[in-house]
Amino acid sequence: MRIVLGVGAGIAAYKSCEFLRLLTESGHRVRVVPTPDALRFVGEATWAALSGEPAASGVWEDVHDVPHVRLGQDADLVFVAPATADLLARAAAGMSDDLLTAVLLTARCPVVFAPAMHTEMWQHPATQANVAVLRGRGAVVLEPASGRLTGADTGPGRLPEPAELFAVAVRVLARGAGGLAADLSGRRVLVSAGGTREELDPVRFLGNWSSGRQGYALARAAAARGAKVTLVSANVALDDPAGAEVVRVTSAREMRDAMVPAAAEADAVVMAAAVADYRPEIRSDSKIKRTGAAPPPLRLVPNPDILLELSRARARPGQVIVGFGAETGDLLANGRAKLAAKGCDLLVVNQVGGGLAFGTADNEAVVLASDGGETRVPRGPKEALAEVVWDLVTSRLD
Repeated sequence: MRIVLGVGAGIAAYKSCEFLRLLTESGHRVRVVPTPDALRFVGEATWAALSGEPAASGVWEDVHDVPHVRLGQDADLVFVAPATADLLARAAAGMSDDLLTAVLLTARCPVVFAPAMHTEMWQHPATQANVAVLRGRGAVVLEPASGRLTGADTGPGRLPEPAELFAVAVRVLARGAGGLAADLSGRRVLVSAGGTREELDPVRFLGNWSSGRQGYALARAAAARGAKVTLVSANVALDDPAGAEVVRVTSAREMRDAMVPAAAEADAVVMAAAVADYRPEIRSDSKIKRTGAAPPPLRLVPNPDILLELSRARARPGQVIVGFGAETGDLLANGRAKLAAKGCDLLVVNQVGGGLAFGTADNEAVVLASDGGETRVPRGPKEALAEVVWDLVTSRLD
């Protein structure tokens, strides 16, 4: 695939060197187009050496090849990282005062912007308006990550890690052109991931084997399709997906308290987390000691049924709600019963145990629909299942 990597004039440009390496090592041909001021952070020689291609920033270089037209016309993907506030503004205004903005005007392939700037600049109404314009035109504008910025500042505005940017690029390229890449543009989606933990005492808990990989794959796929993603993550040791706002929780009750208000603004909700059905009735404030005698009986009480609550509430008209069901018995019978009991639109059911689903990179499932539909997804990467889920969600949103 032919990729144009646009680089804005931000300190985060150093991260794009690693992003470029991931792209080229996976077999893509990458042409780096930095803005003139971006070369103050990373020089032309570095980009040329890493890509094996010239790295021009002006429209007057190699004029005989008409690069300001040809690069955009020939690209399968234009990915801008970092996208500064100034670059977003110029792109939204349709300016073409350097090679990169000219390429953005001639590109007819998917375009992805990965913003990076200080929090105040990202949250300014002018920047948010420019982002809305770009998304309205079909571009994918990722939400920036939160974390350490230049100096001592911390907050939203950080460029996601290179591996996460690469994951977005892979998903967008797989979706292709023709309007498919950003079919969730303008939509807000809420995803849960991981496994909740219910504390017995300060050092012990009841939990499960969920790694959160399926939920994170769903969040990545939605972000790559243009959605504004909120990911409620329980006890997961994974990098934040590029373009997702991550809310971290521990227990089922904490997850419920995060999910319910966030669902009020969501067009679609996907409950991929493995939520504990029960919790200890009493949590000990101190470590439970071994005494040599039999331990007292462990009394359990029900946790909130988050999927049922969200399905009954239906915070927005036309909201699509997806549940997950991990089964060890009759997959379809148990799945149909759970779908009817929970009242959601779609239920993804899969076999677990014996090395299946939990903690693995692949998954196999059947997606059951409230209208009687049944979509079988053969064993494959969890990213593939995520795409099927969003395909089914978007058909219902439309």
